[in-house]
Amino acid sequence: MTDNIEQEYQKERAVLVGLSCRSFTAEEDSTEETMDELEALLETAGGACVGRALQNRPAPDARTFIGEGKAEEVRMLADANGADLIVFDNELSPSQMRTLEEITGRTVLDRSGLILDIFAQRARTGEGKFQVELAQYQYILPRLAGLGKSMSRLGGGIGTRGPGETKLESDRRHIRSRIDKLKRDLEQVRQVRAVQRRQRKKTELPLVAIVGYTNAGKSTLLNTLTGAGIEANDRLFDTLDPTTRKKRISDTQEILLSDTVGFIRKLPHHLVSAFKATLEELSYADLLLHVADLSDPQWREQVRTVERVIAQLGAQQIPCIMVYNKSDKCDPDVLEFTEREGVRISAKTGEGLDRLLSAVETALGRGKHRVRLLIPYSEGALLDALHREAQVLTVEYAAEGTMVEAVVDDKTYGRMQAYMTDG
Repeated sequence: MTDNIEQEYQKERAVLVGLSCRSFTAEEDSTEETMDELEALLETAGGACVGRALQNRPAPDARTFIGEGKAEEVRMLADANGADLIVFDNELSPSQMRTLEEITGRTVLDRSGLILDIFAQRARTGEGKFQVELAQYQYILPRLAGLGKSMSRLGGGIGTRGPGETKLESDRRHIRSRIDKLKRDLEQVRQVRAVQRRQRKKTELPLVAIVGYTNAGKSTLLNTLTGAGIEANDRLFDTLDPTTRKKRISDTQEILLSDTVGFIRKLPHHLVSAFKATLEELSYADLLLHVADLSDPQWREQVRTVERVIAQLGAQQIPCIMVYNKSDKCDPDVLEFTEREGVRISAKTGEGLDRLLSAVETALGRGKHRVRLLIPYSEGALLDALHREAQVLTVEYAAEGTMVEAVVDDKTYGRMQAYMTDG
């Protein structure tokens, strides 16, 4: 018990601040729910919330964002609780950040900076690190004049990981040069992905992308279905680098199943831009599995958030199956609704996964018939069409013609009836 108390005290202590305004959009506004989420983000980053303040104003204050009086209240709240960090639920301008640091005498961070810090901790692959570094530099560049106290901490806490360790030595020219280099590196990544997509199309394996709000259970679902072995903990943004695995969903259908970065409200646009090489995979998917966490009271708003990001990435036209996860933890009334709207599952217990795989096969509309065909050598064009339109499994050459085992859809099945054989 004593060890837990000591560990809690060693965490960076922060006061959380939010602003609710009539002039804000629903995406910009702060509520008790978004403040709860901000607290979860802080804990994910390794901090501890020791106080919260939610301010209501007709419009943001140009100088201090929350008003002079409220800023002073936040300073006193931080003094009383031994906090050395102030985290805002909204996005601050560089001048507002500098002014608030002067008033409170503490490092001030906004929601975007906090999320970027978490991503810096989570990135494991070279590609992921490139993308996070690009997003952080794009965030830092316009704030060079405004970031005061936090610019001097040199990796001393939340908001300073990644490229933050060299902030003091970096000028705008250096940062712009680094941004250009990272963009070139990521463009090479995109080109590699384009080659991989072309190779995937040759194998005729459809890509099914798992999307959803952060901590909705996407990685757990991929692990349960494919044994991918991804670390899946109950915390935000636990999986950053995407993983793709093959999965046979029936005797006649195999797919590529891909996990993706989780989405969240107020996702920094720098991240969406920097992670384009990863996220654009969604626009090439044949099917999306939108995983929602039914045990979260805010699941409907989370679903709308994910739908907005999908639209932003230009993937809103791709067929999508709603997958309502964590059904073992939620209210029976919610279960009744979701049964009509999508597939209800528990990725942890395996409940409903057979129904999900069946729904995936139906939605793809292919791989319905496994057939063995004898194509006469005179029908070379028919064999070419089969390679283009079906999943060819084996090809053998006999005296009478080409023996082909393939998985075909209903249309091709009808055309090939005359060539089917049991031999």
